Amino acid sequence: MEAVLAETVRLLDESGEPALTFRALAARLGGGVGSIYWYVQSKDELLDRAADHVLESVLDDTEQFVDDPDPIDALRHIALALFTTAAQRPWLASYFMRNTAFQPNSLRFFERLGGQVLRLHLTPRQSFDATSAVIGFVVGAAADLSQEPPTEIVSGGVTREEFMDHVVEQWSALDEDEFPFLHSILDEFRVHDDGEQFRAGLDLLLDGLRRQAERAAASHD
Repeated sequence: MEAVLAETVRLLDESGEPALTFRALAARLGGGVGSIYWYVQSKDELLDRAADHVLESVLDDTEQFVDDPDPIDALRHIALALFTTAAQRPWLASYFMRNTAFQPNSLRFFERLGGQVLRLHLTPRQSFDATSAVIGFVVGAAADLSQEPPTEIVSGGVTREEFMDHVVEQWSALDEDEFPFLHSILDEFRVHDDGEQFRAGLDLLLDGLRRQAERAAASHD
């Protein structure tokens, strides 16, 4: 099973989900299609288990943060580890925690994040909302970042900088009274870094969580 999942992840990383077929996987493993069915019953199950296989490495990488003195710092490190992995694998976000019957590591990861939130002594609903918000932000941002670049960039017709300049030029032509926000961020949008923007958004989310925990602590005093 380990060999099947490892090769599945390699195929997905190289060619994406459309390229994953039992025939293609069996050829890479040097066996027949029937041998794959010995381990999984369907492509959906294989994808769920492949996602879970990747999460095992995220769990290993984040073990060091479990006992961080500051649970918010621990949450930041754990979230960044998941983001880094998911951003490198465009297929992963679609199958993250999709079917926990086949994904014990996804439950362990959920527990790892939630365990840090528990240290903030919030209500069960607040803890659930907070953990879900962090995971949703991380997975969503990674999925957005891992999208295929515009055709013009992929083909080499324009550089990313040239493409961004063109977008900014289009936005600049919009009516400023109708689109005041877009006009206010044109210079930032032109040069922004997606990774830095993710970290800034994560800090905003965690800062709000810290403030909520401080209010909860103050109400108990």
